[in-house]
Formats: sequence, structure tokens, C-alpha cells
Amino acid sequence: MKDELLWELAQKEKRLLVSTDRRFLRYWNVSHNGALIVLLSQAKLQTIHAKIMQTLDQFTPEEWRELLVVVRDTFQSIRRPRTRDEKVKG
Repeated sequence: MKDELLWELAQKEKRLLVSTDRRFLRYWNVSHNGALIVLLSQAKLQTIHAKIMQTLDQFTPEEWRELLVVVRDTFQSIRRPRTRDEKVKG
């Protein structure tokens, strides 16, 4: 399935998108239902699964809305779309 179709389906069904595909980072500044992107240097299934489960426990389902979390080997970054006021301020 193409990235765009997967993204649209996740949004339509109001689901959290979980992926190891860095191309989904382009959606960080648009309204969405949440995304968890796992980018590890050694993409072993067990390690990916552990990182996903660990990160899912950090936020409630309500908190995931508009949240894009990028998990790397030793750190994670959290992004939310800028609000209209933040865009105006610069």
C-alpha cells in the first residue's frame, strides 16, 4: 500500500499510525490522529516491538492525537503541529 493511502486510511479510521518508514515524518505539521515512527540502526523485530510497547505506555489514547513521536536508538523526539497562533508569531 502506498504511504499516502496508508496515511489517509489511518486518519479516516482515527487510528494511530505506527511505522518504521521515515517518509511519514513529512506529516508532522498537519492535523492527524497520532504517529509513532521507529527509526533504529539495527531493525530487529524484537527491538522494534519493545520500543513500540514502551512508547505506547507513555501517553494516553487522548494524548496521542496530534502527537508524532520518533523513537531512535538512544532518544526520542516529540512533535506536535504548530497552532495557528504559533504560525502567526513565527
